[in-house]
Amino acid sequence: MSPSNETHDIPDGVKINTALISVSDKTGIVEFARALEGLGVKILSTGGTSKALKAAGVTVMDVSEVTGFPEIMDGRVKTLHPAIHGGLLAVRSNPEHQKAMDEQNIGPIDLAVINLYPFEKTIAGNAGYDEAVENIDIGGPTMIRAAAKNHGFVTVVTDVEDYDNVLEALNTGKGQTGLTLRKHLAQKAFARTAAYDAAISNWFAEAISTPLPSHRSFAGKLAQQMRYGENPHQTAGFYTTGEARPGVATATQLQGKQLSYNNINDTDAAFELAAEFTSKNHAAVAIIKHANPCGVALGGSLAEAYRKALACDPVSAFGGIVAVNRTLDGEAAEEIVRVFTEVIIAPDADEDAIAIIGKKQNLRLLITGGMPDPSQTTMTVRSVSGGLLVQDRDSRVIGDLDLKTVTKIAPQAAQLADMKFAFQVAKHVKSNAIVYVKDLATVGIGAGQMSRVDSSRIAARKALDAADAAGLPEPLTKGSVVASDAFFPFADGLLSAVEAGAIAVIQPGGSMRDDEVIKAADDAGISMMFTGTRHFRH
Repeated sequence: MSPSNETHDIPDGVKINTALISVSDKTGIVEFARALEGLGVKILSTGGTSKALKAAGVTVMDVSEVTGFPEIMDGRVKTLHPAIHGGLLAVRSNPEHQKAMDEQNIGPIDLAVINLYPFEKTIAGNAGYDEAVENIDIGGPTMIRAAAKNHGFVTVVTDVEDYDNVLEALNTGKGQTGLTLRKHLAQKAFARTAAYDAAISNWFAEAISTPLPSHRSFAGKLAQQMRYGENPHQTAGFYTTGEARPGVATATQLQGKQLSYNNINDTDAAFELAAEFTSKNHAAVAIIKHANPCGVALGGSLAEAYRKALACDPVSAFGGIVAVNRTLDGEAAEEIVRVFTEVIIAPDADEDAIAIIGKKQNLRLLITGGMPDPSQTTMTVRSVSGGLLVQDRDSRVIGDLDLKTVTKIAPQAAQLADMKFAFQVAKHVKSNAIVYVKDLATVGIGAGQMSRVDSSRIAARKALDAADAAGLPEPLTKGSVVASDAFFPFADGLLSAVEAGAIAVIQPGGSMRDDEVIKAADDAGISMMFTGTRHFRH
């Protein structure tokens, strides 16, 4: 039977006489229920919620008393009953609905306070398959959707943060809620069940090894409403997905003004790059500007790594983002605050560092509590007109690659270390990407050009500028190694790098002209390695 097209009068104010409360997260529920009881609201409840309210002295009628049917199957079946759903779905101004309620002795439910089994929290804790399935709520989403659909007459609350808003409305509205509030809460309710179902379906797809299901859902919770997006005329918000991966979304901001859209985007790029390098082996620092690295280095300490990274492009570092891969200490903090910096992100910071940064009121300091695993395969999403592009994160790390020397000359040990480092950095540079490295520090970076030759030349030009700024007689690209994120389609890109002073090259290989490029490397007397893996980043 199709839905009726008949419309009925929807009042602005609806008196709350009966409330149904069934919550998994019981934060604040006792206080909320007491306040409702104080306003003369009759309270229906289920299972653990009913026990908690009764233990706190709140008068509660069990749902089983309303349905005349006990809770069965370990609580799986308790609210799926006409006495409950009729009370939620009945259109009060429809005479036929009212007649059915009278004939079936169904009482109206004016307020539904429901939150769901903690499915997202359960899977975030690496629960097994059976435990995850058991934490899929059925009755909760059904009641939420019923109440939200009938928001003309029913107020639905799915978020603990809305308890005070509802109580304020009841107190100022003489026990009534207004239609505007009910619409707002209904939208929030449908968004909650959509997010819940998205989490379940995406988990299920992963659990049964279906990486590209026929339908894919995505959901997030608004964590921050921003002043604007990339530009002042764009509206923007930051939504979190609940993914446990350490980063901007999980970080605690210790100080500084609110992060902007561009800050978040750049800080994420910086932290993911810093995470490429294991803290027990090296201190790593990445300086990012507009989502591209302008300096990356390894050192025995964060202070040393920062100085080396800054030397790559001190001009671009102004107003940049700094990411580190170990606890930020006072010595490193002293170095960083000498240059105007927007954000510092670290797994932790000691008291000295916090005190030093605290003197810079607008400098944001983010503490994540850990580093993301660069080899972890997670999902990335990008919107296009009319669709979404979904892919695995680029989780190939240098240890996964089959490095092969293809020239007559093989790289020396120090050169090989620099080549590996350069290729890891190139993975995080916008294509076409060229990265020059010397002594485990970038000395020239060319990003985002339509031609790989242009990227190589830009990187060399920046190295010249950095040498001038440091008072060096020649750029550090002399005697450096160079990494390319994808193959050289012609020998000209490689020759441009040789002209800048590179003596070793690492690149994916795979061009139709690989033989020509290898010959050019041999003729130039340099070593070259193929990785077999490219790292396009758009």
